[in-house]
Amino acid sequence: MGRPVTLCSGQWADLKLENLVDKVVDFGYDGIELACWGDHFEVEKALSQDDYCAKKWDLLKSKGLQCYAISNHIVGQGICDVIDERHKSILTEALWGDGNPAGVNQRCADAMKDAARAAQKLGVKVVNGFTGSSIWQYFYSYPPVPPSWIKDGFKLFADRFHPILDVFGECGVKFALEVHPTEIAYDLYTAEMALDAIGWREEFGFNFDPSHLEWQGVDSVQFIRRFGERIHHVHIKDAIVTLDGTQGILASHINFGDYRRGWQFRSPGHGSVNFEEIIRALNDVGYKGPLSVEWEDSGMEREAGARESCQLVRKWDFPPSDFAFDSAFDTSAQQQG
Repeated sequence: MGRPVTLCSGQWADLKLENLVDKVVDFGYDGIELACWGDHFEVEKALSQDDYCAKKWDLLKSKGLQCYAISNHIVGQGICDVIDERHKSILTEALWGDGNPAGVNQRCADAMKDAARAAQKLGVKVVNGFTGSSIWQYFYSYPPVPPSWIKDGFKLFADRFHPILDVFGECGVKFALEVHPTEIAYDLYTAEMALDAIGWREEFGFNFDPSHLEWQGVDSVQFIRRFGERIHHVHIKDAIVTLDGTQGILASHINFGDYRRGWQFRSPGHGSVNFEEIIRALNDVGYKGPLSVEWEDSGMEREAGARESCQLVRKWDFPPSDFAFDSAFDTSAQQQG
C-alpha cells in the first residue's frame, strides 16, 4: 500500500466542500488537504462552534476520505510581507481591517496561531502555509542592498514567528512552510537561513513542493536530502521552463497561461519535474505522509487534470526495497543459512 494520495482543495474553493467531496471520490483520491478559505475549513468557526470539526469529519468519512493537513497560505502571506493594496484582494475584511500595515501583520499572525488551535481541534498535525517576506523584493541587489537589511529581514521573520511557533508547540502541530518565491525561504540557502533565524525550532518545517524549485533551477532531490527530517507534507505539482530566447525566468510581467511566459505551472506529468527521483529521495529520508496534488495548469481542464494526476501519483509512488537486490549472491549469508 502506497502513501495516501490527497487533493489540495485551495484551487477548488469556488465549490462548496459538500460538492467537492463527491468529485474527489470520483477522481480516486484518498483524502483532502483542506484549505482555510471558501467554506472548506473556516478557522473561526472551528474554534467557536463545538460541533464544527465533527461535522467536517462526518462529511469526509461518509465518503471514505481522510484529512492529514490544512492549508493556511493566504493568512501566512500577511505575516511578514510589507503590506500594500495588493493584500486587500486576498485577505478577508476582518484581517484587512483599516489597512494599517502593522495591524494587518498582527492580525494575520494571530490568525495563524488560531489555525494551530483549529488543527489541533480537527485532529491533524500539520498546517501548511506561507510566511511572507519583508526582503523578497531585494532578491536582485541593485541598488546595492546592505547585508544588514537581509539580516534584519530574517530577524523580523524570527521575531514574528517565535510567538506563533510557541502556540504550534502547545498544540502539538507542525507549521510547514511551502518554500516559494515571495516567502522568507525560496531555495536551499534561504531555507537554511530561515531555520538558523529561528534556532531550528522543531515546530517549523516544510511543505515540499517541487514546482517552485523547478523553474528556478533548484534541485528538488538535494532539497529533500538536506531537509528530510523537516519535510512534514508534500505537494505534487509540476512546472516547465519554456524559454525561447525572447524572455527569461522572471516572466516579463506576463500572467500565467500566456504562451509568451518563460515558465508555467503544469499538471503533474506534463512538466519537467522528475517525480521518480523525488519518490526515491522521499523513500530514502523515510517520508511516509500524504502526497497531495496541488493542481494548477492554465492550459488544461481541471477535472480531467485532477483525475489523471491521481492515477499518475499512484503509479509513481513505489515503496523502498527491504533488501539488497544482489543479496542472493551473498555466499556468506547462504552459508550461515
